[in-house]
Amino acid sequence: MEDRSLIYRFFHSSVVILAIASIVVDYIVEALSRHDPIGAALFMGQHPLVALCNCMLIIAVLSLSMLFRRRAFAMCMFALIWVALGITNCVILTNRMTPFNVKDLSNLKEGTQILRNYFSVTNLILIGAIIALLAVIVIVLFRKLPKRKQKTNYRNSLIGIVLIVALSFGVLQGGMKTGVLDTFFGSLPLAYQENGTPYSFLITWVKTGIDKPSGYSEESVEKIFSGGEMGEDGIYTPGKDDDRTAEQTPNIIYLQLESFIDPLQVKGFEYSEDPMPNFRELMSEYSSGYITVPAVGAGTANVEFEAITGISARFFGPGEYPHKSVLTEKTCESAAYDMKQLGYTSHAIHNHRGAFYNRNIVFKNLGFDTFTSLEYMNNVVKTPKNWAKDGVLTDNIMDALKSTKGKDYIYTISVQGHGKYPTEPVLEDPKIEVTKAPTEEMKWAYEYYANQVFEMDQFVRELTDTLAAFDEDVVLVMYGDHLPALNMTADMMESGDLYKTQYIIWDNFGMKREEKNLDAYYIHAEVTKRLGIHAGMLTRYHQNYSGKKSYMRNFKALAYDMLYGRQYIYGEKNPYEATDMQMGVKKIKIDKIVQIGDRYYIKGQNFTEYSRISLNGEVLKTVYLGPTILALSEDVDPEKASEMKVSQVEKNKEVLSTTE
Repeated sequence: MEDRSLIYRFFHSSVVILAIASIVVDYIVEALSRHDPIGAALFMGQHPLVALCNCMLIIAVLSLSMLFRRRAFAMCMFALIWVALGITNCVILTNRMTPFNVKDLSNLKEGTQILRNYFSVTNLILIGAIIALLAVIVIVLFRKLPKRKQKTNYRNSLIGIVLIVALSFGVLQGGMKTGVLDTFFGSLPLAYQENGTPYSFLITWVKTGIDKPSGYSEESVEKIFSGGEMGEDGIYTPGKDDDRTAEQTPNIIYLQLESFIDPLQVKGFEYSEDPMPNFRELMSEYSSGYITVPAVGAGTANVEFEAITGISARFFGPGEYPHKSVLTEKTCESAAYDMKQLGYTSHAIHNHRGAFYNRNIVFKNLGFDTFTSLEYMNNVVKTPKNWAKDGVLTDNIMDALKSTKGKDYIYTISVQGHGKYPTEPVLEDPKIEVTKAPTEEMKWAYEYYANQVFEMDQFVRELTDTLAAFDEDVVLVMYGDHLPALNMTADMMESGDLYKTQYIIWDNFGMKREEKNLDAYYIHAEVTKRLGIHAGMLTRYHQNYSGKKSYMRNFKALAYDMLYGRQYIYGEKNPYEATDMQMGVKKIKIDKIVQIGDRYYIKGQNFTEYSRISLNGEVLKTVYLGPTILALSEDVDPEKASEMKVSQVEKNKEVLSTTE
C-alpha cells in the first residue's frame, strides 16, 4: 500500500502533471505545424534536447494554472494557447511558405491582411468552425473538470511558478549557448523545423534589434576609424568623403534574382540540357564567385537589406526583417544615399507587390527616388504559379536609365523563381526535363524550378545584350538571393553551404575580371572600390578594414550606433531624411475626363491593370481598357466628376499612389 501511495502521489504531483502535459502539448503543436504526426514524434525522439527546451517553455506557461482552484481547467486553457499557435501555423503553412510569427500580429492591419492574403472563403468558414468547436470544448471542460476542494496556497504556488520559470529560462539559455538552439535564423521555415515551433515563435518576439555592444560609448565609436577617414572630429558627414562625380563613373545596376542558383550545383539530379547556359558563360567571362547571403529558402528582403545598406542581417534577432521593424520608422545610410552624394538618381524596381515587406515605406527611408513595383508595370506575363516573369524587368530597367540625363543607381528585385514548387507535372512542354531525381515528387518540383531558371537565364541574356548596346557605361551586378525552398541540405550542394549562391559583375566597358567570394553586405563596397568610389561611411569601413581582427566587432558596433544607439558616428544627429519617393519611374497622368452618354472615361498616360479611378479618397469600380484609357463602371455625381483621379491599388486594396 505504501508503494502504491508513493506512485499515486508521484502521478498526482503538480510538477509531473505539468511535465506530461507539456510533452503532449509540444507533440500536438509540432504535429500540426509539420502536417505530419509521425514526423513530429521522430523530431522529438531524435532531438531530445531541442524537445526539452520547447517543453520547458510550455511548462512555464502551464505552471500559471497553479494559481487557480480550477487547476485542471486553467491548465487546459493555457495549453489551448499553444495548440492555437499550432493550428494557426498549420493553416498558414498550407497557403504560404513562411510560418506564423509574432510580426504577423504586430497590429490589427497586418492581422486582417493575413486573412485577405492567405485564406479563401472556404478557409475562413473552416477557421470559424474550428473556433466554434474550440469554444464548445472550453465550455465542456469548464463544466466537467473538477474544482479543487482546498483553497489555493498562493505563496507556495508563486514560489513554484518562479522556480519553474527560472528553470525554464536556465534550460533555454543553456540551449542557446551550447548551440542546441539556433540564435540566427537564415530561414524561418527551416528554423521552425530545426528548433521547434514554440521556441521559434517566441524568440522572434523576445529577441529583436541589435544588441548593445559591451563598452559602447562615444569614444569607442570614434576609435573604430583609425586612418583619419572621418576627419579630425571623428564624425561622418555625407558628401564630404568622395571627390568623384557621376560624370566620371558608370551607371550601377543590381539584379537580385529570386531563388536563382545553378541547378547543376545540386547533387543527385540530371537534366536534359543546361538550365542556365547564359549565366554560366557570363561567369567565365566576367568577375564572379560565390556570394554568402543571410537567407535560405525565403528571406529575400534580408538579402536586399544587406546589399543596399552594407549591414549584416545576422546582427538582428532570429528571423527578424529590418524591413518590418526599424526601417519602417527610421532612415538608414545606404548605397542609394551614398550614390546620390555623387549626383546619381536612385531607383528600385520589383515585379511584385509594392507594399510587400513594406517596401513602399522602407525604400523612402533608404534614399530611393523612385520605386517601380508590379502595380506600375504593363505586359506582365505570369508563371503557372502566378508569379510575374522576369522578362518584364528589362524594359523597366531601361526606362529608369533613360529617365534621367545623369547616372543612375538601380536596385532590381526579381520574383519569377519563387516557390512553392509543384510536386506534380504542371508544364505541358518543358524545355528542361529532369532525367534523374531521388523521388518522383522531387523530379517534378526540380523540373518546374529548372524551367523557371532557364527562363530567368534567357532574361539575363536579353538584359545584358540590351545594356551592351546602351550608349552609357554600365556595371550590372547579378546574383541569386537565396537557395530555393526545395528542402536542400548542405551535403546536397556542391558548395557544401546552404547560404551560398553565385554572382557576376558584368560591364560594357572592359573591367578586369576577378574571381572572389563575397558577402552580400560587402558586395557594394567591392563594386565601388573597383570603380574608385568611396562614398559612404560603411562603404569606407568595409573597403579599409575588411580582414582586420576587430572587423566584425566594430562592424556590429557601427550598425548598433546607426540604428539603435546615440548615432555618435554622425555627431548624434541622423543626416538622412526620407525621400519624396515617386512610385513608378513613369509618372501616371490624366490628360482629360470624357463623358459619353452616362459613362465617364479617363484618358491619360502610363495606366496599368492596377489603375483605379478614385474620388475624394474612395476607390471606384474601374475597367482597364489600356495604358491610356480607363472606364468608370459606377455612377458618380456629375458635379464632382471633374475631381476624379487615378490611384494605383495593390491586390490587398492598399493605395500606393494617386495622381495630383
